[in-house]
Amino acid sequence: MSRNDELRLMAKVARMYYVQSIGQTAIKERLNIHQSTVSRLLKRAHKAGIVKISVTAPQGVHADMEEALERRFDLKEAIVVDSVNNEEQIVRDLGAAGAYFLEMAIKPGEVLGISSWSAALLAMVDAMHPSKVGANSKVLQILGGLGSPNAQTHATHLTQRLAELVGGVSILLPAPGITTSPDAKRVLMRESYVRAATSMFDSLDLALVGIGAIEPSRFLVSSGNVFSPQELKALQKLGAVGDICLQFFDAQGAPVRTTLSERVIGISLQQLKKSKRVVGIAGGKRKTVAILAALNGRWIDVLITDRWTAGALLDSSKSD
Repeated sequence: MSRNDELRLMAKVARMYYVQSIGQTAIKERLNIHQSTVSRLLKRAHKAGIVKISVTAPQGVHADMEEALERRFDLKEAIVVDSVNNEEQIVRDLGAAGAYFLEMAIKPGEVLGISSWSAALLAMVDAMHPSKVGANSKVLQILGGLGSPNAQTHATHLTQRLAELVGGVSILLPAPGITTSPDAKRVLMRESYVRAATSMFDSLDLALVGIGAIEPSRFLVSSGNVFSPQELKALQKLGAVGDICLQFFDAQGAPVRTTLSERVIGISLQQLKKSKRVVGIAGGKRKTVAILAALNGRWIDVLITDRWTAGALLDSSKSD
């Protein structure tokens, strides 16, 4: 077979397969050639430049940003949500994206950890559809959830509702996120239900967490699980820029260790790191610095954020 004849056959097979949507078996029968030959010709058509595949992302899909974030911060996955530059709308859109991600990601029998007092995680649960994708799974509360009676939604509801939606069972952490003193924490940590929950912190298959700025959100403030303004200023002086589960870190992601952590009942950053996947759901201008710090510290390996925050994260990393 001459070179021109071979090129002609490659082009013919490629058109039949890619343009006319004819399967390889049908091509084999129509042209009376081996199916292995069809496969080989298609591969060679790629190498010869006869076939060029392009993927055009639909409007509102930011695949280029997702790939850039994954490369820059060594993420397993980045999900960039198209949203208007409004904090409340961003929270709703992140919640919807988080719901879809979880419905695809969770497997039966897994141990799933979820943080408390995150508006984005609450929006995620509100957006989920009932299913049995997480049959026999355990949904574990990884940050104390008791708070102010005035708080509209408590972490116990978040954990229990998620367990119901995925077909699993909930394991609650019946304690406040922040105790009044280290002594109060030690007393609560001796409670059997608290011990049962915290004993599972090292065995998470998937952890869902929010990322907090040093300035707490209205949602967190309403729960009562916040440090005083004076304590937050002291954290800032030590370089703290954000937190995950009330465990603070600096701009490089290094933990900021103070006596305040002795009052927090929840998973530590080191325990969180043991999870097979840590999914951070956060966005908005107020949280950009904290999200960047969490990425620098490699505390999360899946990020769900909005396009405005994604752009700011990539711009910030260019100047590093």
